[in-house]
Amino acid sequence: MSLRRNRRAAAAAAAAAGGGGGYPEPAAYNIIPIHDVVMHGEHPSLRFPEVRAAVEALAHAADLPAPPLARAWDAFRADLFDWLGATFGFQLHNVRNQREHLVLLLANAQLRAGGTLPPDHPADVLHHSIARGIRKKLLKNYTSWCSYLGKRPHVYVPSAGRRVQGVGPDTRRDLLYTALYLLIWGEAANLRFMPECLCYIFHYMALDLNHVIDQSIDVETGRPSIPAVHGEDAFLEKVVTPIYNVLKAEVEFSRNGTKPHSAWRNYDDVNEYFWSRRVFKRLQWPLSPARSFFIQPGNAGRIGKTGFVEQRSFWNVYRSFDRVWVMLILFFQAAMIVAWDSHTPWDSLRFRDIQVRVLSVFITWAALRIVQAVLDAGTQYSLVRRETALLAVRMVLKVFVAVGWTITFIVLYVRMWDQRWRDRRWSFAANSRVLNYLEAAAVFIIPQVLALVLFIVPWIRNFLEKTNWRILYVLTWWFQTRTFVGRGVREGLIDNIKYTTFWVSLLTAKFVFSYFLQIKPMVGPTKTILSLHDIRRNWFEFMPHTERIAVILLWIPVVLIYLMDIQIWYAVFSSLTGALIGLFSHLGEIRSVEQLRLRFQFFASAMQFNLMPEEHLDAQRGGLRSKLYDAINRLKLRYGFGRPYRKIEANEVEAKRFALIWNEIIQTFREEDIISDNEVELLELPPVVWKIRVVRWPCFLLNNELLLALSQAKELVADDRTHWARICNNEYRRCAVIEAYDSIRHLLLEIIEERTVEHIIVSQLFLAFDAEMDNGKFSEEYKLELLPEIHSSVITLVELLLKEKKDQTKIVNTLQTLYVFAIHDFPKKKKDMEQLRQAKLAPSKPEESSLLFEDVIKCPSNDDVSFYKQVRRLHTILTFRDSMNNVPKNPEARRRITFFSNSLFMNMPRAPTVEKMMAFSVLTPYYNEDVMYNRDQLRRENEDGVSILFYLQKIYEDDWWNFLERMRREGMTGDDEIWTVKYQELRLWASYRGQTLARTVRGMMYYHRALKMLAFLDTASEVDITEGTKHLASFGSIRHENDVYPMNGGLQQRRQRRLDRGTSTVSQLFKGQEDGAALMKYTYVVACQIYGNQKIARDQRAEDILTLMKKNEALRVAYVDEVHHQGYTQYYSVLVKFDQSLQREVEIYRIRLPGPLKLGEGKPENQNHAIIFTRGDAIQTIDMNQDNYFEEALKMRNLLEQYNYYHGSRKPTLLGVREHVFTGSVSSLAWFMSAQETSFVTLGQRVLANPLKVRMHYGHPDVFDRLWFLTRGGISKASRVINISEDIFAGFNCTLRGGNVSHHEYIQVGKGRDVGLNQISMFEAKVSSGNGEQTLSRDIYRLGHRLDFFRMLSVFYTTVGFYFNTMLVVLTVYTFVWGRLYLALSGLEAGIQGSANSTNNKALGTVLNQQFIIQIGLFTALPMIIENSLEQGFLPAIWDFFTMQMNFSSLFYTFSMGTKSHYYGRTILHGGAKYRATGRGFVVQHKRFAENYRLYARSHFIKAIELGIILTVYAAHSVIARNTLVYIVMNISSWFLVVSWIMAPFAFNPSGFDWLKTVYDFDDFMNWIWYPGGLFSKPEQSWEVWWYEEQDHLRTTGLWGKILEILLDLRYFFFQYGVVYQLKIANNSRSIAVYLLSWICVAVIFGVFVLMSYARDKYAAKQHLYYRLVQTGVIILVVLVLVMFLKFTKFEIVDIFTSLLAFIPTGWGLISIAQVIRPFIESTVVWNSVISVARLYEILLGVFVMAPVALLSWLPGFQEMQTRVLFNEGFSRGLQISRILTGKKANTA
Repeated sequence: MSLRRNRRAAAAAAAAAGGGGGYPEPAAYNIIPIHDVVMHGEHPSLRFPEVRAAVEALAHAADLPAPPLARAWDAFRADLFDWLGATFGFQLHNVRNQREHLVLLLANAQLRAGGTLPPDHPADVLHHSIARGIRKKLLKNYTSWCSYLGKRPHVYVPSAGRRVQGVGPDTRRDLLYTALYLLIWGEAANLRFMPECLCYIFHYMALDLNHVIDQSIDVETGRPSIPAVHGEDAFLEKVVTPIYNVLKAEVEFSRNGTKPHSAWRNYDDVNEYFWSRRVFKRLQWPLSPARSFFIQPGNAGRIGKTGFVEQRSFWNVYRSFDRVWVMLILFFQAAMIVAWDSHTPWDSLRFRDIQVRVLSVFITWAALRIVQAVLDAGTQYSLVRRETALLAVRMVLKVFVAVGWTITFIVLYVRMWDQRWRDRRWSFAANSRVLNYLEAAAVFIIPQVLALVLFIVPWIRNFLEKTNWRILYVLTWWFQTRTFVGRGVREGLIDNIKYTTFWVSLLTAKFVFSYFLQIKPMVGPTKTILSLHDIRRNWFEFMPHTERIAVILLWIPVVLIYLMDIQIWYAVFSSLTGALIGLFSHLGEIRSVEQLRLRFQFFASAMQFNLMPEEHLDAQRGGLRSKLYDAINRLKLRYGFGRPYRKIEANEVEAKRFALIWNEIIQTFREEDIISDNEVELLELPPVVWKIRVVRWPCFLLNNELLLALSQAKELVADDRTHWARICNNEYRRCAVIEAYDSIRHLLLEIIEERTVEHIIVSQLFLAFDAEMDNGKFSEEYKLELLPEIHSSVITLVELLLKEKKDQTKIVNTLQTLYVFAIHDFPKKKKDMEQLRQAKLAPSKPEESSLLFEDVIKCPSNDDVSFYKQVRRLHTILTFRDSMNNVPKNPEARRRITFFSNSLFMNMPRAPTVEKMMAFSVLTPYYNEDVMYNRDQLRRENEDGVSILFYLQKIYEDDWWNFLERMRREGMTGDDEIWTVKYQELRLWASYRGQTLARTVRGMMYYHRALKMLAFLDTASEVDITEGTKHLASFGSIRHENDVYPMNGGLQQRRQRRLDRGTSTVSQLFKGQEDGAALMKYTYVVACQIYGNQKIARDQRAEDILTLMKKNEALRVAYVDEVHHQGYTQYYSVLVKFDQSLQREVEIYRIRLPGPLKLGEGKPENQNHAIIFTRGDAIQTIDMNQDNYFEEALKMRNLLEQYNYYHGSRKPTLLGVREHVFTGSVSSLAWFMSAQETSFVTLGQRVLANPLKVRMHYGHPDVFDRLWFLTRGGISKASRVINISEDIFAGFNCTLRGGNVSHHEYIQVGKGRDVGLNQISMFEAKVSSGNGEQTLSRDIYRLGHRLDFFRMLSVFYTTVGFYFNTMLVVLTVYTFVWGRLYLALSGLEAGIQGSANSTNNKALGTVLNQQFIIQIGLFTALPMIIENSLEQGFLPAIWDFFTMQMNFSSLFYTFSMGTKSHYYGRTILHGGAKYRATGRGFVVQHKRFAENYRLYARSHFIKAIELGIILTVYAAHSVIARNTLVYIVMNISSWFLVVSWIMAPFAFNPSGFDWLKTVYDFDDFMNWIWYPGGLFSKPEQSWEVWWYEEQDHLRTTGLWGKILEILLDLRYFFFQYGVVYQLKIANNSRSIAVYLLSWICVAVIFGVFVLMSYARDKYAAKQHLYYRLVQTGVIILVVLVLVMFLKFTKFEIVDIFTSLLAFIPTGWGLISIAQVIRPFIESTVVWNSVISVARLYEILLGVFVMAPVALLSWLPGFQEMQTRVLFNEGFSRGLQISRILTGKKANTA
């Protein structure tokens, strides 16, 4: 370290004065105190010579040209960052931030490369390869961008340059380029989402840097070159802010994203502007506001969309994945042709006629190309500009070529058949024309053949796509637009074979099934129906041959299921494949504590192998020899072969390391209160004391082994060898026997004073026992059958010793009894007193025999914690009679122990030392959620008297008692103190069981704790480990501070003593260096976006965040600070920490932003502003609803090593991590959600990663290659609305840019999910809307076209295809029900019933079964069952599934299907996707009916009522319905859907069927309906405001969306058309006049309603009599009309109800159409009437939905059943108790 580094503060001040921001540098630092080495010289991070090397490498800036405009520049005190900051005008705090960033990158890289560097290279000098490696990785995207655009990179690094201190080449160029990019990135703010924009900026700034370094002369001024951007804060103001303003203007123009995507530019559009070489001419450098790029929206000359136009249409599903639909359509056509022949397919295809007909698929294929070409032109036309004229040419040519091919095939096809009919056979001429057709087809499929060849040799395709040769651009121009992303994304040949095999097998099964069970069975009924011509119709026919409509209606459900059932086959095949992969991955081998017990003795070797660093040199790692070595040893570990699977012995250091780690894990369990103090002693692995010769296994492993050995000794008559052989068959029994024997010996010698006769006797007695055992004659010399009696006496002695008040007399008596047993009764050969005295087994004086042990007993003090801990353990070994398979009792503790132990026998990379591991960060975005629960939240009771604390006490009952036990041990004297002295602990206990920030922070800080412990174990010597173990043995277990002694005739507590609960942990052994290693390798940043505002408002959350910083020294908080000036506001990204020495929060960095943070979606913007404060090579994204576990944190080193291994043809850039959903125990709903989520994050993602190679980023907790992603757009996308599901776009971006995503299941992170139905529905609405937006996105389009065919199938069916196919299932129900209604009302059903029974049809049955399987969740359940079978066992998995069904899981899954389909479809059609805050709370509060109605009226209730009415009408008028069984079989799935969509919100609502609540809910609903809407009213208050809000999507939708909405609404008029002809008054007339008269009735009814409304408004208030007269007149008129109808027509009373069924849907249809055309009628008188009618309909709907709820509420016992189903048993009891208590309070009052 040079002297200049010791004056860093002065240097920074000079730099600030010269050109960087003007802030005096504070003393606070983040991780390394680079700014003042003298003051912080003892900082643990500075002990690493690599850190000093990195700092020193940046110090050499003295010979660089002075920065322009520098007012005070001291070159000898500044480093490269100071120089760059002053030269280019970067902010001072950006300079400081990135300086530390690069120092840590360099230091960690050199630490990792230690074994590969030359042996003579000094550690405190930066090796040139380190700087060059980081520069190459950081600028790889830039060099690729330059190559793509044909530009030479402005990065010039000489191969050999000036040598620094004789060590190696000068690294300054590498460091300067790296530092420049980091400074640009660190200050780019929102521009970080646009990586190629940053490349463009870097391109010119690097050129300026070269000119300055080379001291080039500016040709215009003749002076030395200066950068185009320089001066104070120049980079922010001249580069970042102008581009930021462009983005801001576009977002404002979009009206918060509600405008069509095609009307404004998002982040991707602006970024893709830099994918063209034209940008260098049109934008140039420096940036000028006069350029067209900066023209504001709405002005002439503004740049429009770039690269892609997102159009809102369902056609996007076809356009993006056209190859899927081409495959399905062509097979369907071919199958229909073959099936129509009515022979088997192999027989049919022998006929030339059939063969030629099958060739017609080429005509269809060509026609589909027309569709694709027209869609391309119709959606992307706005991309056409003068510069992109070739794009327009290609669009037009593609349409013409597709049309040409279609015409060609049609002509050739017609000529074939023309020749065939003329020759009346397939003559030579006819076959020649067939050959001509085939030749044309061969030319047509040349592109597909070429694609197939390149698929077989993927490396050639990758090479061609990545090569930027112009000839290749010309050749590929026709097929696809040239883009920077999506090139070279093909996988290796092995991966190709794997996922090709998967999909070929799946498609074979699907197509065979479809042909024989869907298509072929429909052919016969179709032919029969088409042959019928004399069917009587029930209504007026607008066209002839309506039997064809019947055929279409019968086929539509079949076709829809045919199109979507690949989704079902995918669920089956992926489940089986995932199970197979899981088996080979060794998942679920240890499922229970009993199975762990069988392997525990080999556990230490597994832990040593996986978690402890390798002993051989790093240079050998990764080679073939190393891999073979690891594979052999892992095989030995897993299957028990050889030494690595050995039994650890007590004297081995390995056993002591294992004990330290295991005990620390158990200690964290106790801190989390998931185990009790007693369980700690049963689980921990105690150190070797009392000269015990074997491993002291945890008590839960030894359980009753000693008693079994005693039983064997008593019953078995054999010699020593046989006895011992049987004992040694069980390792735990052997250890239990030896430990008990050694412990008893040591105990007796410990309590008897030394140098006394008794001490000598006991010593000699045990020596005699040892001698006989060594000679193998113990069973010959002693009566083994008396061992149980000795055992009983020993137990009595131990229990006497455990009493707090020792009874010396009883102890002496017991010892004398034992002595008599041992001397007289136990030996087979009696010895007289003289022999005993000679053997020193009796006192030398006879008179001493009766006084033995009387005055020599000296029990240790009660404060001798270690002694009594060992005595308690001995007591446990001696007395425990049952197996300890239920230890620990808490299911969460059992799950974690078994998963951790199982994971150590799975395949994972070997762990490096902490110093050599990859550094990583964790980033958690936080906005305004709960940090910790406060007193009010914990105590506030809902209307059932249930508070959150009460709820948690019942759900986590074990945890609560463990918590109270811990609090008493820590000094709590009474339970009342829980709200006073221990209030903070109570808040934390409750918060750690909710989805709070406190829980997440605690979990993530386990990484820091684990790394400190591992760092100690890495550097600790054998002496350190041995001495440390002895040191820890001197402390007791955490139980000793408040023991309960059961031996005093009752439970008695010792007086409380407050001790540090961490005294017995490994942290006591740290040397002080561990913290530095952990800080170097791990950073945790929480992005608390509005923390600054919360502090100003004195929000409780801000205080809680500060509390978390106090508790966790390594925690950093980033937030956006708003500084208000007169007329403007400045925004800053700020990083703070809590300084333990100053005992206050200190600010570390403050970097000014160009404007408000949020231009796009909130969460990615929050992540983006804080990502500059993260460090390391990897970054793990953790959400606010996640948790972590200490034992899993131990494996993070192993996980990060995956970056060094190939997964397929590439190393991974994104590591997928398994999740455990911890909210499953909260309620039945939470269990369903948890099971569904668990199957996806385990089995689902396992298959996606391997073999399908399409795993994306589905949220957290994946680990990103940080440097790879920060140069490619970050860890998410943020464009408004289109990127509302921001996380998955990181996966899309990764795949398109050539990254690789893997999935690893040996490590897990906790995750919370929504637990109430409303929360779950809002979450699913958000995800479904997000998938709707994904369907429109450029990323999905490019994945659909750039990936090979089979990976494209994988992408489709695991992303948007899943939601599209779910929507098709619902559409199938609709088409089936409406089709059946048409057939029944028209009379076609009765006509075709005899000839072609459409009910007894195999295809129809297959379709209904498939639809029902999906609907009730079996489709979702299959992966769940298989994954649970794998990890828990088959029978538990089946039982779980059965229990779920009993808890109405099918009701939930059917309801969930409706949510997905509604929001997915509406988003594609109309938009309206938005973030929906779910709250993540507890499901303890009853949701009012009005709230449920608002949430589900449009998505579920109205649709269910529609289907219910149709099914009812169908039952009344169908001839099939006369057969009740047939009707039930055909419509049970539809009725189940109706019931589910109406009843689920109430079945899963706490107290949903309580009669009083139902009454109150209805009153509340009516108040909401009639509450007047106003300017300040909210949707929760007024129906009218909510009604208008529900129409928002119709205001933002396009013309086609409105037209389609109106067309869909016309179905209600058809319903009226069919029903009115069934009226008795129609008298079987089929005249059109019947339908026209029905519309007159509608008009009359509407007129009467308007009249009544007018009368009410005018007379009801002041002239009430007039209003009553009008009412009376209307009633009399209606009665007269009915009487006349009854007298003079065929009218019957039943016609009234039939008419209601006809006219009510018509009214709803009119209201729906009125909402669509609202802009045209809102200002007219009609609109008020529309609102009135709509309100009436809402009341009718509410009553219709409420009726079954009220009925079930009235029935006795139903509410109790619902509560039992909804909550687990413990809470159900608690809820009843709470109600009783509430009732008693009320009665008392």
